[in-house]
Amino acid sequence: MNYLAITWDPSLGINLGFFTIRWYSLMFVTAFLLGLHLMKKIYIKDGIPVEKLDTLFMYTFISMLIGMRLGDVFFYSWDYYQNHLLEIILPFKQREGATALFGLIKGWEFTGFTGFASHGAAITIIFAMYLYAKKHLQKPWLFILDRLAIMVALAGFFIRFGNFFNSEIYGKETNSNFGVIFKANGEDFARHPTQLYEAFSYLALFFVMWYLYWKTDKKQQLGYLFGLFMLVLWTLRFVIEFLKVEQATGREEGFFNLFNTGQVLSIPLILVGLWLMFRKIKKAV
Repeated sequence: MNYLAITWDPSLGINLGFFTIRWYSLMFVTAFLLGLHLMKKIYIKDGIPVEKLDTLFMYTFISMLIGMRLGDVFFYSWDYYQNHLLEIILPFKQREGATALFGLIKGWEFTGFTGFASHGAAITIIFAMYLYAKKHLQKPWLFILDRLAIMVALAGFFIRFGNFFNSEIYGKETNSNFGVIFKANGEDFARHPTQLYEAFSYLALFFVMWYLYWKTDKKQQLGYLFGLFMLVLWTLRFVIEFLKVEQATGREEGFFNLFNTGQVLSIPLILVGLWLMFRKIKKAV
């Protein structure tokens, strides 16, 4: 008997009759809207025209989607996608006997884009912010990364909650009465709710960084806040990965005997964070 376990079996989302707003999508949109609202406060504090937020939103949104998608394709699921290249860019999957879009396309099922990896987003967003800072802010690259990192930590909270609603990216069995039973997966045993471990860790990181920005002079030290974000977030990911079910298969040789794919990808990002925090400090412009 799992007296201490929570049985988790939520609905797919909010049913409007003609359309269902999925919880993950709702969390995703909430993260962006709240992030924009708070980023506006930061832009006003820094004396940056708030009109530049629209461009920031586009750079961040597009680069994040591309990075998360390609990160999953190349870091976690290449064994599948190398034989299904069209599915990388199309929201369809080949299914025998499937019919999509009112019978117009046979043999294909509309699934939306499934599979995202935050490690990929980390790479593409950083690159996009270089272009944004150079073209639209005329400020150092790390200036915008320091500030955007605060919002990304908050977004991580909402996105992981979306994963929890979807009963995905869950942890290993607890082998005890503690944990969450994900009924959507047809299970009757408790797992570690690693989505919640990450979500609340990211929320705590957001509050720390928000405090440092508003109440200290750390925002004047180029790269410090972004370095703190990289160090703490990816260290948290590294540790929590020990409790997660492995998302990639076929990684059984060499370095992967000790760490899984997510942990290996986190190591260089942790080192970048350490370097940014403890390098010779430069003042923000």
